[in-house]
Amino acid sequence: MLEDHAKIASLIRQAGEISGGKKLQRIVYILQKLGYPFKQIFHFHFSGPYSEELSVQLEELCDFGFLVETREEKGEEERFRYRLSEAGEGFLSHYKNVLPDMKNLTQKLIDQNAQFLECVALLLYFDHLPHREAIEKIKSIEQKPIGSDLDCATLFIEEIRILRSIDYPVIR
Repeated sequence: MLEDHAKIASLIRQAGEISGGKKLQRIVYILQKLGYPFKQIFHFHFSGPYSEELSVQLEELCDFGFLVETREEKGEEERFRYRLSEAGEGFLSHYKNVLPDMKNLTQKLIDQNAQFLECVALLLYFDHLPHREAIEKIKSIEQKPIGSDLDCATLFIEEIRILRSIDYPVIR
């Protein structure tokens, strides 16, 4: 019943900590597009794919005491850091192997800044279009210049696809 919640908690456990709700949204979306078993529904939003369902599940995990949410201010922006609590460890003991070990991939995603992950998520969101069309579409909707970021994001997507195939060659 709470398997989707357990997947989010497991992801955060593997990451150690995730800073920022937007970053978490992007990471889950990217992992979903790579074939990992996240079932949240994403829609296009102001800064790329967004799942209201994921936001609610994250809030519930905090309300249940399974995640520790720490508020921090970064400039004029408010950001939240998420990490697994002791109660969260207990919760996950009921969901063995809910996610494969993807620490290397998770770390690679966490090491990127949120704006870059936005570019990656946008490219994956429009992956049904020819690559050149996807780039033009993203440039037309983005309000900040991101041309070189899109080139780097394209290469990054190839890197993480290779890493996924090495770490977890068979997606069930």
